[in-house]
Amino acid sequence: MNLKRNFHLGLLYLIHLLIGVDGSIDEREQSHLNTVRQKENIPDQEFLEFEREIRNKREKEVYQLGLDHINQCQDEDKLKAFVYLYKMTEVDGHVHVKEVRLLLYSTKMAGVEFEDVVARAKSV
Repeated sequence: MNLKRNFHLGLLYLIHLLIGVDGSIDEREQSHLNTVRQKENIPDQEFLEFEREIRNKREKEVYQLGLDHINQCQDEDKLKAFVYLYKMTEVDGHVHVKEVRLLLYSTKMAGVEFEDVVARAKSV
């Protein structure tokens, strides 16, 4: 599987979890997901594959798939993915503690420094 595809799928899986972790899905979060898809040129086929995969998976499985894909990416793409996730936490106007936990734990599991994510997010 190529690096770009791993980046796309890992990002989609983790965004999906982040959107739902606080118990409610805000339309601004869905809109932001579409913005990310456009900005990263995620092909419809990959998005459809992602949607098929998450239908029959438990949250833990989706998380593991997301991390597996992200961990196959280069460091710069890992950082970029977590910057998207960091910004996603702010989209609905309320940063939930479960979103922060997911983000902190995921960065740790991917070997990405959270401080680097925050610094990059503030600079873009």
